[in-house]
Amino acid sequence: MQIQYKPKRNLLQTILHVELLQGMALTLRTLFSKPITRQYPEERPDVQLGFRGQHALVRDEETGASKCVACMRCVTVCPSRCIRIRFHEDEDTSARVVDSYDIEALRCVYCGFCEEVCPVNALILTEVFEYSGFQREDIFFDQEALLDNWDKFAESKGGKIGSYVNPFWRPRGMNADKLTAAKRIDVPDEWTIEGQVVGKNFKAKGTE
Repeated sequence: MQIQYKPKRNLLQTILHVELLQGMALTLRTLFSKPITRQYPEERPDVQLGFRGQHALVRDEETGASKCVACMRCVTVCPSRCIRIRFHEDEDTSARVVDSYDIEALRCVYCGFCEEVCPVNALILTEVFEYSGFQREDIFFDQEALLDNWDKFAESKGGKIGSYVNPFWRPRGMNADKLTAAKRIDVPDEWTIEGQVVGKNFKAKGTE
């Protein structure tokens, strides 16, 4: 590791307080420059696809219930342990049936791991960022609240939610043949192996 020390000031720089003058010059330049502060809520931000906001459980269009199959992968991968799932096995089909699905959003760090590992794309961090509450219960989402969040998100998309694709549903840089059928979806180029730009390739692309 190389340590670079600040050059020692000479006598003239000490007398004239050059650093103080440099700071004042920077202040003056900033004072007359165009402001960059967004006047929210009058000026609303453009939320990009893949933004990690309010939690929701995707509703199955055929059954009306959530798509969750209680595989417990989201519970296992969650670093903040904010997801709780209870389920039972159906006596006839031996399939897992979700009894409760709870997310304590106050503990969530919005890493998106739960979205990536879900084999059926049942969980999503929507593009909704304007939500708050005065009580803990307002940010504690049970299964019904999570489904309701999805319904509201679908409504904000004009109801045309069947074709909606969240990039986190397909892990970045993963080959399609290593994914479950539900996760073999079309995503933006930057979410594919070919579209990723890192290291030397980043520098090369920047000079094009």
